[in-house]
Amino acid sequence: MILGTAFLIILYIILKYILAWITYYNNLDPRLGDSTWRFSYDYPVMGKRDISDLDDKDFVRLRRKKNKIVLFMYSIVLVMFISSMSLLSKFLLFFFN
Repeated sequence: MILGTAFLIILYIILKYILAWITYYNNLDPRLGDSTWRFSYDYPVMGKRDISDLDDKDFVRLRRKKNKIVLFMYSIVLVMFISSMSLLSKFLLFFFN
């Protein structure tokens, strides 16, 4: 249980770091919006979406970076959820046995 708790604390610190990066990317360009939990596909790009960056190269690349960070955030949240369920089951087994 101690290792599980330490693992969740480390994941929480990583999550806070990732959220700071998302806030940083949101502040670089107002077209990205202020949302933390969604991917930013709102800005129209000529041609196929996220394949061509001919119109606004800097913004499209910034949006791709932010979307990668958001995807990493979702993966950390998923791992935290699974770890917390494992820790909770160990905790319950410890007290009910």
